[in-house]
Amino acid sequence: VSGFLMGLSVIGSIFNITGIAINRYCYICHSFNYDKLYSYRNTLLLVSLIWLLTVVAIVPNFFVGSLQYDPRVYSCTFAQTVSTSYTITVVVIHFFVPIAVVTFCYLRIWILVIQVRRKVKSEVRPRIKPSDLRNFITMFVVFVLFAICWAPLNFIGLAVAINPEAVVPRIPEWLFVVSYFMAYFNSCLNAIIYGLLNQNFRREYKQIIMSVWMPHLFFQEMSRGGTEGMKSKPSPGLNNNEQVKGETL
Repeated sequence: VSGFLMGLSVIGSIFNITGIAINRYCYICHSFNYDKLYSYRNTLLLVSLIWLLTVVAIVPNFFVGSLQYDPRVYSCTFAQTVSTSYTITVVVIHFFVPIAVVTFCYLRIWILVIQVRRKVKSEVRPRIKPSDLRNFITMFVVFVLFAICWAPLNFIGLAVAINPEAVVPRIPEWLFVVSYFMAYFNSCLNAIIYGLLNQNFRREYKQIIMSVWMPHLFFQEMSRGGTEGMKSKPSPGLNNNEQVKGETL
């Protein structure tokens, strides 16, 4: 169960990263068709498809018998030497294909960003908002760190699958352990990335820390913010003409 849930989260993670990259590509490079492609119904279907493919990718482990206890890392994990064909398939589907798709999407976005920056000096109105660019950079950093952290373990798995008798004795235990923990350490980095690059996450982190360490100050600030929010609301007596004038100004 532990190995299955771990594999489910790992493959689901890379599939979601791929789905987000495709979403950003459609939003920035094909903005006119974005609302039609990513309607509420289509978005639910795409998210469901991502997790369905994740389950389909992990279920064969039960038939192959590749979920085994590995004493080197003290956990139940994917055994790379059980089935050559399945290991190669997992590495290709879980790593190389998503990396290729995400790389294509982000390269196309970078090309558009460069083109927009060149047009900023002219009278052409830029197509990319600063907030969209910041969100893109955040997801790009997430993708790059994912590729760096998972590359060693996947390359070791591919080498072992191609020629297990020759490769397995040559791989030192420390190298496998380091690559293994490096891969799963990637999950710890995402919270740091969002905290460094996203102002909303930093604000929420601050509120969580305050609620834990200084609950009285946290509730005072929340009550003060609620009171100020009520004061800043427009008067109910404001008529439509005054609203139009205010919006015009």
